[in-house]
Order: sequence, then structure tokens, then C-alpha cells
Amino acid sequence: MKGFASDNNSGVHPDVMSAILEVNTEHAVGYGGDEVTARAEALFQRFFGEKSKVFFVYNGTGANVIALQAMTRPFNAVIASETAHINVDECGAPEKHSGCKMLTIKTPDGKLTPKLIQQHLHGFGFEHHSQPGVVSITQSTEMGTLYTVEELKKLSDFVHTNGLFLHMDGARISNAAAALGCDFREITTDVGVDVLSFGGTKNGLMFGEAVVFLNPDFAGHAKYIRKQTTQLHSKMRYIAAQFEALLANELWRKNAEHSNRMATLLAQELEAVKEIQLTQKPEVNGVFAIVPSHIIQPLQEKYFFYMWDEARNEVRWMTSFDTNEDEIKGFVAEIKRLLQ
Repeated sequence: MKGFASDNNSGVHPDVMSAILEVNTEHAVGYGGDEVTARAEALFQRFFGEKSKVFFVYNGTGANVIALQAMTRPFNAVIASETAHINVDECGAPEKHSGCKMLTIKTPDGKLTPKLIQQHLHGFGFEHHSQPGVVSITQSTEMGTLYTVEELKKLSDFVHTNGLFLHMDGARISNAAAALGCDFREITTDVGVDVLSFGGTKNGLMFGEAVVFLNPDFAGHAKYIRKQTTQLHSKMRYIAAQFEALLANELWRKNAEHSNRMATLLAQELEAVKEIQLTQKPEVNGVFAIVPSHIIQPLQEKYFFYMWDEARNEVRWMTSFDTNEDEIKGFVAEIKRLLQ
């Protein structure tokens, strides 16, 4: 039985698997010197602009680490939400590899605002303080919420006016773009994001993420940073082929729209269950809810999922490109049964 723990737990989309098999024939130049990688890089430039530069990597932590290393010096600080993946779920890797201090901000919905960031904008030029250098945001956020185009533009303008740069963790950027009805460029390049970590694994890939330098000034040393961070894949065509399959025919949007729709259906089905309290308005493919404690363990035994905040009995339920309506309805039926 499928669970609702994470979109990382889903399988590989059949079109992506086919793309991997298609390049698994003849030999090809390693480390990205092959035709498949060149085609995938061209696709990224089509989506993000001719000046953008993309570097394929293994995983999301690697993408974030490379991005932040390229954007900072060790005396800098990175400002992020308290719930940001780079703060909570990357075992200190960004701090270890970049040498930067993490300055976190408590938010009600995972979203940063100029007003919230302002508290950390001090100590500039004072050698005893880490120098704020980068603001890192997540789109969509770890709490399943979205920055609108207008919010992103306002945030970017504020960050740049104060002499900082903007990093976006886009582990679920496909879900965000699909939910907003936008293309990728509208919520990245056009609003002033400097460097983007582009997620693929959560949207149907077997493995592989990308670091997209929208501000090419940061890309100069990226290939060396990628190698030192052990994220340079020798048989690069196997990552590139997956991204080509994802981007070439709008598969990214189809997958994301479906997983978003399944989360919306789950939230709608739960509206009639008075014992379940949703804590965030579902905007992408995550549902956050406070659940009676006595049903959590038996429910997890049948449909695995993670706790979000144990002190509040708050859980996180994630849907994927391969979640279907029957699974949603079966899950809700099990919740109702346990509550009886």
C-alpha cells in the first residue's frame, strides 16, 4: 500500500524510465561532454533564459550546498526560514561546506517577508559579525505554501536593495509553477532570483537535481565546487536524459498538477471529518493537519507518513504524481474507521 510520507517515496515516471533506457546503449563522453547533456542544458536555457547556466547534481542537499558555496564567502551569513530544509534537514551541510552562519526566522507559514528579514540586516562592515550575504527561500515552502509572483518580486527587490542575493530552494518548484499557472521563468529569472536549486526527484525522476545560475556572475567557479562537493556524476547522460524527458513535453507540469490535485482532493475529503484540523491551506501537494493522537500509530501502520510537530500531533501528508483517487478515498475511509 502506498503511503503519504513523501513524494521522494514515489516510483519513477515511465517516460523518465524510458529515457534512461534509451541512453543506455552506446558509449558516451563522461562528465557532461555528451549530446544528451547538451540538449538538456539547452532546454534549461529555453526555460530560464539564454544567460542561465545549469549544473546537474545528484540530490537536493548537494544542489543547495553548491548554490550557497558559489554565492558566499565563509564570513557571510545565510538568512532563511526556521523551517527551511537547509536549516532542518541537511545535517548542517550548508554550514559545513560554505562556512556560513545560518540566521533563521520563525514564520507562521514558512514564508519570508521584507519585514521579517529586516531583523537580521545589521552589523554590515563590522568585523566581529557575520556579514549577511544571501536570503534563501523555498518555493513551494516546506509547509506547502506558495510565494506569489508579486511577493517574490517585492522580496527580491528588498534583498538586492540591501546588497544581498536571493537563493531559491526549488525542490518542488514544478508544483509551485503548476499551482500558480506560471512557467518557471516567471517565478525565478523574471523576479530576480540569483541562483535556483531545481528539483526533479520529487516530480518523477529516479535521481538528479540541478543548480541553475540565473545570475551568471556566480557560475564561474561552480564546476570546481561541484567536483569538490562530490556531486559531479561521471555518466552525466543518465541525469540529463531524465531532465530532458521531464521538460521537453510538459511532463513536469502534468506530474505536478496531478500531485497538487490529489492533495486538494485529500483536503476536501477531510473537511467532513470534524476531528481533523488542517493547519495550512493546501496550495501544492502537501496537507498538514492536527490529528487525534490515538489514531496516528495505527494509521501509520497501514499508510506510512511522518509527524511534522509531535507536540501538537501535527502530521504531514504528501501526494505524488502516482497517487490516485482510490488511494485518497481509502486513506480517508481508514481515518474515519479509526475515529469511530
